Amino acid sequence: MRIDEQVVLVTGAGRGLGAAIAAAFGREGARVVVNYRRSAEAAAAVSAPFGDRAMAMQADVTDPGAVAAMLSTAEIRFGTPVTTVVHNALSDFRFNGDDRAKIADISWADFAAQMEVSVRGALNLIQAASPAMAARGFGRIVTIGTNLFQNPVVPYHDYTAAKAALLSLTRTAAADLGPQGITVNMLSGGLLRTTDASAATPGAVFDLIAQSTPLRRVTTPEEFADAVLFFASPWSRAVTGQNLVVDGGLVRD
Repeated sequence: MRIDEQVVLVTGAGRGLGAAIAAAFGREGARVVVNYRRSAEAAAAVSAPFGDRAMAMQADVTDPGAVAAMLSTAEIRFGTPVTTVVHNALSDFRFNGDDRAKIADISWADFAAQMEVSVRGALNLIQAASPAMAARGFGRIVTIGTNLFQNPVVPYHDYTAAKAALLSLTRTAAADLGPQGITVNMLSGGLLRTTDASAATPGAVFDLIAQSTPLRRVTTPEEFADAVLFFASPWSRAVTGQNLVVDGGLVRD
């Protein structure tokens, strides 16, 4: 199914990377649900350029009832079920390694908060969206990970652990849903220049990362968003259960 034939739900799309992903799909002609939890005005601004092909919708992805209601409302609005889900929502987090708790001090509550949004949110979305996808024999689920699996250079213990669990869910869901025509893949970025979450990162860190990549620059949210389009496109129809790292070549294993 072409992107311009699809209905795409992007979670956490009111700002940052999610906003860039939603805008990329809108630019390609998809009908887009711009999900947000608190950023109502920002989400409305993301959807506005695309007129009646986009809608901003509030829902907490950790609430299965809210997720189901959001998908139902989107189907009524666009006259067809959601075909692609991009799970980008992130529990409140600021990417500044100097301010993060080290392993001796971090609490389980920090891990649980990240797991709730990354993993429970993904499960709620998969369970709510996959029946309609299976009924038509087509669906695309994309999760957002991190290159810190391979390159844990900062003490983001809770964030990285939750994203690692999300990668496991991505792969097991791919095996389960593949026979129904549904692919499930992950894209993992590094530090992006710049989102609300990465705005707290010192400039020297951006410079160091830029010099460590083959491209000699830090990936932007818009560049990352373009890669997300691949997993929703017809060209990825034989790809599932994969983790594509989009970080300018910083991590290569």
